[in-house]
Amino acid sequence: MALTPDDVGRIANLARLELQAPEQAAMLQQLNGFFSIVERMSAIDTSGVEPLYTPLSAVQEVTLRLREDRATETDQRELNQRSAPAVEDGLFLVPQVIE
Repeated sequence: MALTPDDVGRIANLARLELQAPEQAAMLQQLNGFFSIVERMSAIDTSGVEPLYTPLSAVQEVTLRLREDRATETDQRELNQRSAPAVEDGLFLVPQVIE
């Protein structure tokens, strides 16, 4: 899947980038290089390969460090709202922006 200069221009427009002609040509080359790598990787048969949860598990045995599942935070709503300009019934009040 090779991109065209028009594709790069559209991507730059969507990303709100203003690319000059040399920058656009360089970006075209980089994007096409990236997509060629993705196509080569997609062509490899990975059926039967277990996904890794960490790259380290490919070279050594890794055990997951799990923590006890319990709440550790306390209700600090009043403390967090102390610096707010306007609060009512525990809610932040903001100016209306849409009529």
